[in-house]
Amino acid sequence: MYRMPGKSARVIIVENVTVDLNKGEATIEIKKHVPPSDLKAALKDYPKYELTDTAHKLEPLKFSAEEEKKSWLETYRPILLVFSYILGVTLLIEFSNGGFSWMRWMNHFMAAFFIVFSFFKLLNLQGFAESYSMYDIVAKKWSGWGYVYPFVELALGIAFFTGFTPLITNASTFIVMTVSIVGVLQSVLNKRKIKCACLGAVFNLPMSTITIIEDALMILMSAVMLFYQLV
Repeated sequence: MYRMPGKSARVIIVENVTVDLNKGEATIEIKKHVPPSDLKAALKDYPKYELTDTAHKLEPLKFSAEEEKKSWLETYRPILLVFSYILGVTLLIEFSNGGFSWMRWMNHFMAAFFIVFSFFKLLNLQGFAESYSMYDIVAKKWSGWGYVYPFVELALGIAFFTGFTPLITNASTFIVMTVSIVGVLQSVLNKRKIKCACLGAVFNLPMSTITIIEDALMILMSAVMLFYQLV
């Protein structure tokens, strides 16, 4: 067990250390993923040592044999239920207003989407941040982004609900979700069997095209609303 120095000190559990004297290399296996930036910061006073990141060769989550046998519907039931609830409630709101407005519906849908999904992430903020850092292009470089992201989603949800500066809200959504989808696409295309952090650390959902569709839908809706606001 090693305690990293610094203001936000954390305990790292080392599982195995292999030293190759001929190559002048040491391989350290740790129990939980630690962002390379944190480890490099711990070595800043020892310039003769160089850290090479091989963490992404490891799989952050191994699904049990029981989970592997689940059908597609059983595996993705949580996210399908959440999506169905949001879709159903937002459609009811439209019909209760005596008519259907695509723009109003998309605004309500995105508000509910961000608030509900941020809720699941905030149930276990550290668990989400650790999972998110395994594939998100920003969180890989800055571990703090995983702790900030759920609050960004919450802020966007509130902004959509309250009608706060629609142009800025939709532009921010488009940028945030476009950046988010890059890491998802890389993971899915590389067929990495890792945990999807879309519902935080509450459910063991594997990364798949479902996550791509989820992010792409937010990008599409924000782009459509941006277009109508600008023309």
